[in-house]
Amino acid sequence: MQLTELKDYQATHFLWETDGTVGTITLNRPERKNPLTFESYVELRDLFRDLVYAADINAIVIRGAGGNFCSGGDVHEIIGPLTKMSMKELLAFTRMTGDLVKAMRACRQPIISVVEGVCAGAGAIIAMSSDLRYASPDAGVAFLFNRVGLAGCDMGACAILPRIIGQGRASDLLYSGRSLKAEEGERWGFFNRVSDAPLEEAMKTAQRIASGPTFANGITKNQLHQEWNMSVDQAIEAEAQAQAICMQTEDFTRAYNAFVGKETPAFKGD
Repeated sequence: MQLTELKDYQATHFLWETDGTVGTITLNRPERKNPLTFESYVELRDLFRDLVYAADINAIVIRGAGGNFCSGGDVHEIIGPLTKMSMKELLAFTRMTGDLVKAMRACRQPIISVVEGVCAGAGAIIAMSSDLRYASPDAGVAFLFNRVGLAGCDMGACAILPRIIGQGRASDLLYSGRSLKAEEGERWGFFNRVSDAPLEEAMKTAQRIASGPTFANGITKNQLHQEWNMSVDQAIEAEAQAQAICMQTEDFTRAYNAFVGKETPAFKGD
């Protein structure tokens, strides 16, 4: 498969910017707290699918405009139409939204969500599906499906959320639909960090990741995801194979030579 470049990607339903090899997605409907539409779901899914083959992007930051992250599916543009769909159409929709999570987990780039203000429904799922989550003190995350008459098992929530915060805490959020505030979210391990400047913190982390051994970082992300379904013995063997592959990279040799020379390695991802 030929590698592609996404620095010049032109987004239609959100903002896309790059700084070096860090790509930033900004959900940009601040007047409605950045809800998703059918079209933005599809474009996000397709962008993350394309990132699998992107040679010029090594880390992703997702944020919302105007002080909020994402209020979930747009009430008028998604929720209303869903009440009039057939079962076949509904299943096509729920599979499509699940494909967004699959694409986020399958791309090699670590993803950092910057959660400010409202983060609800599908917005909570996007944050959950990221690799790291930085929050502002006013952040509130609500898996509110129960509050609108739906099950908490949406877009992988019952599989992924317990692995982040534990079964009991995930059950609390998915049965109640209540908002998980920043301090509690950090204490529970949902948020990696709470900061007055979460975007700045996230960009620093993204730049650090993007300047590191990016091939190896992609392997780490892959193993963190794939090993959910492995026994310990299977995981140890998978990691043995993965590490042997990384030991053949030029970055590994660069790191050794830099150590011997008492220098800082300049990783290139090859």
